Amino acid sequence: MGKAERIQGVRGMNDVLPDDEPWWQRFEDAVAAVMRAYGYRRIRTPIVEPTPLFVRGIGEVTDIVEKEMYSFTDALNGEALTLRPECTAGVVRAVIEHNLLYDGPKRLWYDGPMFRHERPQKGRYRQFHQVGAEAMGFAGPDADAEVILLGKRLWDELGLTGVALEINSLGQAGERNAHRAALIAHFDAHAEQLDADARRRLHTNPLRILDTKNPAMQALVEAAPRLDQFLGAESQAHFAGVQQLLDARGVAYRINPRLVRGLDYYNLTVFEWVTDDGLTICGGGRYDPLIAMLGGNAAPACGFAIGVERVLERMRRTHPDEAGARCDVYVVHMGGAALGPALQVAERMRDVGLAVILHCGGGSFKSQFKRADASGARFAVIAGEEELARGEVSMKWLRAPGGPGASRQETVALDALADRVVGALLAADNEGI
Repeated sequence: MGKAERIQGVRGMNDVLPDDEPWWQRFEDAVAAVMRAYGYRRIRTPIVEPTPLFVRGIGEVTDIVEKEMYSFTDALNGEALTLRPECTAGVVRAVIEHNLLYDGPKRLWYDGPMFRHERPQKGRYRQFHQVGAEAMGFAGPDADAEVILLGKRLWDELGLTGVALEINSLGQAGERNAHRAALIAHFDAHAEQLDADARRRLHTNPLRILDTKNPAMQALVEAAPRLDQFLGAESQAHFAGVQQLLDARGVAYRINPRLVRGLDYYNLTVFEWVTDDGLTICGGGRYDPLIAMLGGNAAPACGFAIGVERVLERMRRTHPDEAGARCDVYVVHMGGAALGPALQVAERMRDVGLAVILHCGGGSFKSQFKRADASGARFAVIAGEEELARGEVSMKWLRAPGGPGASRQETVALDALADRVVGALLAADNEGI
């Protein structure tokens, strides 16, 4: 029988390997802490949703619905289903279905995988992950400012640098319709300069033309009517309120009159956090129409979504030498009669919260110490038969204070071992070792 054919993962849907996991864990821990600090509660929605949820919520004439959704028909009941391409629509669906706004506004957050059939490239995958915050039932500019401040606090917690805030106002539907008509007239008058994608969008979603990356169209886009020229007094006041709150906190931002959102349900404030190399790591804004569009009682809402893979890439670039999660202790032993006591030694240290690897698979002390060093542990505990018989073990620094060559070893009573290791680790951490 020949060798079985190797099965590869789906293109654009990536494994998170153990060496990468510490970055994910650090990010997820920071997100949970910041969300808790702002009073946001976690909601988990299904990965698969009814296809009409996204067609109605995102809009039929969008790249997501037209070209990118993973949609299929359930063979068992004929239901049209889709792997979620974003999560806001699903959160709104859950809020409506479970009547979560019956007793007042809600602050919610989510995380998890999303799916879009795009050409895989760095920072853009077919299975990607997002973290989002949704403030539902809040109409004022204070909620808009809060979700922006939440994002800034997260970047600060992660130590990200080179991230800038851009904001704009999309106004209300009537104002956008007037602007839309002016855009169509402008681009229609210069139809010969439009590329195929812009011509396709001209009468369906002309706002997206403003997002074009085509250099040949930049002058035409710059000359297009600006939305802020069509904003009424209420929309202007709302946007001014957001700016005042950001100014009060000393948050730097740039008003980008060409900033739009690709989804149909946004209104008033929109914003993006953009890196100094032009990558958007977070986008959001206000989406007051969406709850009613999906069948609920009309209610205001705003929020954002963070592209997790893009943030992780930025974290690696900002702190390339930052150590990942380390094992505290590696227990070395010669097996046989020492195995049982060595296991008990490891369990005692785990009882006080230490991360401990107990050597498995035999081998000489030399080979075991190689594995101990490769594990990233700061200590090795040597459980020899003679020492164990005396109620003792040896404790050896693998990454000793003082750097290479400063390795130390001492004999410790079994009953005092856990406390001794914890104390040594705390002392080393306090000294920044």
